Amino acid sequence: MNSSYIRYILAKMMQIEGALLLVPALVGLLYQEYHISFCYVIVAIISEACGLIFGIKEVKNHTLYMKDGCIATGACWIVLSFFGALPFVVTKEIPNFFDAMFESVSGFTTTGSTILTDVEAMSHATLFWRSFTHWIGGMGILVFILAIIPLSGGSTLNLMRAESTGASVGKLMPKIKSSAAVLYLIYAGLTILEFILLLFAKMPVFDSINIAMATAGTGGFGVLNDSIASYSFAAKWIVAIFMYMFGVNFYLYYYLLFRKFRKAFHMEEVQIYFGIIIFAIVAITWNIIGMYGSFFEALTDSVFQVATIISSTGFATADFDLWPQQARLLLMMLTFVGSCAGSTGGGMKVSRIALLVKTIKKELLTYIHPKSIKKIQMEGKPVEHEVQRSVNVYFVTYAVIFVVSALLLSFHGDDQETILTSVTACMNNTGPGLSKVGPTCNFSFYSWWAKCILMFDMLAGRLELFPLLILFHPTVWRDLFDRKSEERKLRKKNN
Repeated sequence: MNSSYIRYILAKMMQIEGALLLVPALVGLLYQEYHISFCYVIVAIISEACGLIFGIKEVKNHTLYMKDGCIATGACWIVLSFFGALPFVVTKEIPNFFDAMFESVSGFTTTGSTILTDVEAMSHATLFWRSFTHWIGGMGILVFILAIIPLSGGSTLNLMRAESTGASVGKLMPKIKSSAAVLYLIYAGLTILEFILLLFAKMPVFDSINIAMATAGTGGFGVLNDSIASYSFAAKWIVAIFMYMFGVNFYLYYYLLFRKFRKAFHMEEVQIYFGIIIFAIVAITWNIIGMYGSFFEALTDSVFQVATIISSTGFATADFDLWPQQARLLLMMLTFVGSCAGSTGGGMKVSRIALLVKTIKKELLTYIHPKSIKKIQMEGKPVEHEVQRSVNVYFVTYAVIFVVSALLLSFHGDDQETILTSVTACMNNTGPGLSKVGPTCNFSFYSWWAKCILMFDMLAGRLELFPLLILFHPTVWRDLFDRKSEERKLRKKNN
């Protein structure tokens, strides 16, 4: 294990987070929240100093294997969330550390689950920081590092693969730095476009910035207690459309940007994604139309809630916990499906669901025609056995974590619907669930140990399970301590 290079990446991440913490400090100054602004500056200095200390030692080996990429990714996201939680504690707006950590993890993983009962009581700086964590975590902090810092070594693709979502990740351009930069330019461009459109929809400037960042990261932290419900119909439709857009594989926008239209319009996953969306909107609108005064109102809420669930954003225009059983069940199913691979959305991803369905179909054909040889294909290309194996392992691992988390939460004493949808919302990075964690409720009633379980689920879901799980493998720590022991022996020998 290349611990020195992992330490170097952690150092860079802390330095970048220190710089990013100055942005909400400036927002605090703009709104004359001087004490809050000062607190953010203090935390920024602490983060920056820790980064400088961690990065003071020179790195000699720049090789980064997949295992190292996963360890670096898991460690970075935990440390990122820790420093992200400090402003909440220091400003005393969320004085309890476990609550602050829950809010930070929920922000960076773009889950959107919250412990806050009165969002509007928060300072402008903290409201901005909550939405900003969505924007930072949406595309990924390591993708951001790769975009702006020239990390040495040709194996940095392993960092991108460990953090990015979906069955497989490749390079858009010959250099990883160029690929990461293009992705972030597309990401930033879409965010700015949504911000401008929301201004035209007469949404206040501060609200527009926050909602645009939260939509881009498919996170769902709002600045009002009713989330999106009190905004205009135009604003709701703009947010809904952009939630769908940020749930699309970003390779589509790359292909469109560079006029590779043939590839763009033959992305099978995107076609399935929009097929699921259309079916869900029609089914839910038909199911809830009797609860509304007009078809347009029912359609608006249906379009919005399908968008917020399948993209894992978590905004709300209506309390869908009051909808008929069929609509609620369909929304929970969409939570598991999620958005496309290579998007900012959560869930299992459409590509994995499609591959699983095709695997089942192939297995049935094998029973019918035992001697037939059929390859599973996506977008007209055969899917490698390694990809199929990783998808199958992902589903098994997901199921194990889900069952264990739900079993542990059952000791909290809540009803079954609350427990199951809490785990569902956190593992799929969706935000709201049903019953006690419905769209009009929050997660504040959970005890500290229950919040720790849900924080683990949020991180596991955002990092596609394995980059977090690998940190708990004994071999990783044994390799680390053995390496440290060898280094000490070598220093004594040299002295």
